[in-house]
Amino acid sequence: MSKSVISMDDLLNDQPIKALELEDVVEGTIIAKDRRELWLDLGAYGTGIVSGKEIEHTAKDMQVGDVVSASVIDIENDQGQIVLSLKKVAKEKGWDELESRFKNKEVFGIVPFDANKGGMLIEIDGVRGFLPVSQLSSENYPRVSGADKDEIQHRLNSLVGRTLMVRILDLDRKEGKLIVSEKEAQREFTQGKLAEYKVGDKVKGIVTGVVDFGVFVNVDGIEGLVHISEIAWDRVDNPSKYVKVGQDIEAIIIAIDQDKLSLSMKQLSEDPWQKEISTYKVGDEVDGKITRITPFGAFVQITPVIEALVHISELSDEHVTDPNALVKVGETKKFRVIAIDPDQHKLSLSLKSPEAKQKTEKPAKAEKTEEKAEDKKEA
Repeated sequence: MSKSVISMDDLLNDQPIKALELEDVVEGTIIAKDRRELWLDLGAYGTGIVSGKEIEHTAKDMQVGDVVSASVIDIENDQGQIVLSLKKVAKEKGWDELESRFKNKEVFGIVPFDANKGGMLIEIDGVRGFLPVSQLSSENYPRVSGADKDEIQHRLNSLVGRTLMVRILDLDRKEGKLIVSEKEAQREFTQGKLAEYKVGDKVKGIVTGVVDFGVFVNVDGIEGLVHISEIAWDRVDNPSKYVKVGQDIEAIIIAIDQDKLSLSMKQLSEDPWQKEISTYKVGDEVDGKITRITPFGAFVQITPVIEALVHISELSDEHVTDPNALVKVGETKKFRVIAIDPDQHKLSLSLKSPEAKQKTEKPAKAEKTEEKAEDKKEA
């Protein structure tokens, strides 16, 4: 693409005028403009015309008297005018500006004009680009339980027309590639904010998403996660029963990992299990209701807070192959406490007679292995 500018000196010195070619860039002064067309005085080349949607977009802020550059898209139309485009030149200037912003790691504002399931569609100085979902900030990331594509699309559509601060993540003029990131634009801010916190701090935040494995929280612009195991002291099957999007919550920081906070809601209150278990000791007899039966034993509800395990080896003085042959769900029996592990929240019970010979090591190891397998299966 060559640039053709005819100066007054060239004309006075009778210099030959280079013939215009398609894609040449010419410079001219705006002599007239209306809603549909814009006319340029190109000097020795005559008059150029710009029309179509470019008047609404590229030329909307231009005024009569402005000197602008345009590219030739037709040497001569039916009226003998040179047909020009402002957009192509503006796009090249846009690439120049974007390369400068990329080099300087500049943070700037963009306004998405559309959204698809992968992210936001943007246009900067005539250059189209993309803001992937994965590069949205924690505040704008569509946290949706499961794979609700309609809800994700709805969340992304709500960002169309809003100004988002971004930084260029990848740029390739030759390939026409422009990828921006809202997350990267906030990285320095996030790192600075994280430095203000430490493990054990109590924080306030707003719930931004509730998913199967926990709750996402915005803590002063930083993303935090309350894992499902840290929502409440009792067993949590559905986080949405405890909190809703937009709800204000309090939590304690239990870990700081890169640019995220790991939070706990339950640790704000005393562990009721620890409080209640302190009233029991090995050898005590307790009443309990069978709640679950597994191949390795049965789970027993002692109190609304404490659930204990009777390993299959502790169901009878005789060898047992099927726990269902001895106990039923809903049945209430009297058990004996044989082990308490406060750190792991584990209480072990037995239906064996006190006089029976106890096999401690092997059942204990089997209980630990099999209980982990059960927990993994239910997770």
